Amino acid sequence: MTSDDDTKLPEPVRDHLGQQLRTIYTVGEDKPQFLGDEAGVPEEFAPQIERLETRLKTHEEGTEAVEQALDKILDAFGVVGETKAPGRAV
Repeated sequence: MTSDDDTKLPEPVRDHLGQQLRTIYTVGEDKPQFLGDEAGVPEEFAPQIERLETRLKTHEEGTEAVEQALDKILDAFGVVGETKAPGRAV
């Protein structure tokens, strides 16, 4: 697997992309009517947010399905799994 350092962008690149996102996010954006109201997400980000939400949901459901399948396998062999070990938090 890769470490977190391998997946990070260089700081100048992150700064540049952050500036671009701030520009896009604030251009033409109305301020919230009341303090605490969300300003909303620009339509330019809607497809990316939808893909991210789908990816996160798929990851969570897949992880849960694998965990359940592994628990069934361990139960079939009579092995106490890590998540079922006495005295360990789930």
